[in-house]
Amino acid sequence: MGYAGNLSEKLLAQKLRKKGYSYKEILKRIKVSKSTISLWCRDIALSPTQALRLSKKKLQGAAKGRIIGAKKQQQRRLAETKELLKKGRSEVGRMTKRDRFIAGIALYAAEGTKQDGRVDFSNTDPKLIKFMMSWFREFCRIKEEKFRGSIWIHENRNEARAKRFWSRTTGIPLKQFHKSYIAENKTSSKKIRKHIHKYGVFGIRLVDVKAHRRIMGWISGVSGGSMV
Repeated sequence: MGYAGNLSEKLLAQKLRKKGYSYKEILKRIKVSKSTISLWCRDIALSPTQALRLSKKKLQGAAKGRIIGAKKQQQRRLAETKELLKKGRSEVGRMTKRDRFIAGIALYAAEGTKQDGRVDFSNTDPKLIKFMMSWFREFCRIKEEKFRGSIWIHENRNEARAKRFWSRTTGIPLKQFHKSYIAENKTSSKKIRKHIHKYGVFGIRLVDVKAHRRIMGWISGVSGGSMV
């Protein structure tokens, strides 16, 4: 380009710097090295306003970099989670009847009531509730009219909508639901609940002494100990 070209670029760089442009901004206009820009503009003093502007841009750039880095990390974490879920499902594979039988026993041992004569399984996860309804029907041979539904829900949630949701999920008619327990929102409490479930906690309930004792026997058989 020659000296004239370099001189015109130098003058433009100095002009932009005097206006408060950062070296990065000048480099977008003039295709030279950063060291050249620094050499050309090293004696130009910025006003307090210009210096403040550049300082803010640096902070914004750093913040933007942190946001981009966090976003990339989040995307990697989501991709890893998706892959692990996929791998987990493939490792389980297709469940046999016995697999379902043992899985239901384990779930009831963890979440079901042990009170004699009363069958009660509660959870917030619709998938687990649906699985256990199928399990009770398949392995306990519970008659449909014996099932009862029970909801524990916070007062700021829609109870009617929750009832319809759980009725569709379980196949239990609304007329077989117990009166819902409405939990008060304790706004004065220092304890903060991180999760307030949209449809509350649902309980599958029935009174069947024989079914309950069979389940306790199954749990004993799996755990190798007495449940009495």
